[in-house]
Amino acid sequence: MELVRKNIHMDQIKCKAGTQITLEDDINITDAKPDVYQLIMEQGEIEIEEMRPVADHVHIRGKLHFEVLYLSDEDVRRPACMQGVLPFEEQIYMEGVTANDGVTVRKELEDLSVGLINSRKLSVQALLNLELFVEEIQDMEAAVEISGEDAVEVRKKTMNPAGLSIQKKDIFRVREELELPGGMPNIFDLLWQSVTFCEPEFRILDGRLNLKGELKIFLLYEGEGESRPVQWYETSVPVNGMLECSGMQEDMVGDISCRIGHKELEVKADEDGEDRKISLDIVLDLDMKIYQEQTTEVVCDVYGVTKEIEAVKGSGKWKELLLKTTGKTKVSERFKVAAGFPGIAQICFSKGQVQVGMTEVTEEGIRITGQAVIASLYTTGDGEMPLGSLKGTIPFSYLLEVPKMERGCGYHVDVAIEQLAASGFSGEEMDVKAVLVFSAIVFAQHEESVISDIKVSELNPEKLADLPGIAAYMVKEGDSLWDIGKHYYVPIQQLKEINELSSDEIKPGDKILIVKGIS
Repeated sequence: MELVRKNIHMDQIKCKAGTQITLEDDINITDAKPDVYQLIMEQGEIEIEEMRPVADHVHIRGKLHFEVLYLSDEDVRRPACMQGVLPFEEQIYMEGVTANDGVTVRKELEDLSVGLINSRKLSVQALLNLELFVEEIQDMEAAVEISGEDAVEVRKKTMNPAGLSIQKKDIFRVREELELPGGMPNIFDLLWQSVTFCEPEFRILDGRLNLKGELKIFLLYEGEGESRPVQWYETSVPVNGMLECSGMQEDMVGDISCRIGHKELEVKADEDGEDRKISLDIVLDLDMKIYQEQTTEVVCDVYGVTKEIEAVKGSGKWKELLLKTTGKTKVSERFKVAAGFPGIAQICFSKGQVQVGMTEVTEEGIRITGQAVIASLYTTGDGEMPLGSLKGTIPFSYLLEVPKMERGCGYHVDVAIEQLAASGFSGEEMDVKAVLVFSAIVFAQHEESVISDIKVSELNPEKLADLPGIAAYMVKEGDSLWDIGKHYYVPIQQLKEINELSSDEIKPGDKILIVKGIS
């Protein structure tokens, strides 16, 4: 008599750790750049150069690349851009990690602030959030059948595990050439750029992944000409393409995240030799986990009729896909220009970043709280300070409804900003409206005993002699036909036939006639 087994691949978090890194340094303005009169805007990007795990620790090394847009301290207050790098190196305690583990990191620039020390020196401070984790694949071996010639009763139950079929990282490259609209001056110097990937959509097909979205691009530049006019250009590039992915099937469910990993914008000459083209090379980093829901009947108990059968049980962990869902909410706020600064003439562009402070499981779903950080660049009409910026936060609290949500559930939540719009309410105030999109995949976590082996032996004659050949059994609370049949070594079907039962259902007070032996 043998067990027929089935393997189900499960992904589990082996260990994880989180840390905050504070960076602070004074940065000199490079000789080629003009003196600073007024700081306007800053942005930064984290680059991880090395992650080296050892026993219970991870050594991590990287850089924060930052850019600062400012007005020069010249007769004409022209915008200029200063770039710099802040290196960092940390030893992070991560219990359970080993040198052979593959460590994944999620990075977030929580705060970047730049102060003016003097016209040739800046104070740069940054707060980096790093979340490190190690995932491992575990095989849950479940018994699905028992084969053999001996009479045996098998009890089964249905499982709906979400087995991990594909786990991989990939890239999707976008190469485009943009051209300035007619009427805009040629590019003399590119001052500032912003590229964001918005509204990503993923469609799983047989052997392929369809990726859709939109790249939003903003450029601030000095135009050619005697006055070198400051111009800005804003456009969007649709993204729609396919990634080959062996083993992918349409009925699978994906947990896919997508971020800009590399961006390169280069000014090029057009056919007439004029600098009016922008070559765009963007690399999107994709982190994919693809699950396949399986309906599997597994053996949960067994007993013999002609032989003694003992089930050897172990502990099995598996997870069930509860829901993949999205939700949206509108947020708005009014920001005021700081006292002493020129008012808003025209808003050039706005960008936003979501900072999730906390997620909490409730009876109704997942409560997500945090803030949307919004920064806007605008013109003032003031020759002394022609550009200005506003930065503010919009707090939010949102309940993403998930039926049957329990505190033991595992989940992954992403929050993004869509439809960000900023408009001047007055010269001194700006109205900001946005839609926050919440995406989550939720799993129920199960841990229960599974049959790993069976032991078969001859029936104990003394034990059999103590059991009556015919008996009338009065059903008690909690009894089942399975319990009765297992105790008396009688097949379930025989009990049903003798007692003229159409189902396995019995209730307290019922009388069950038991006749030993196989009918």
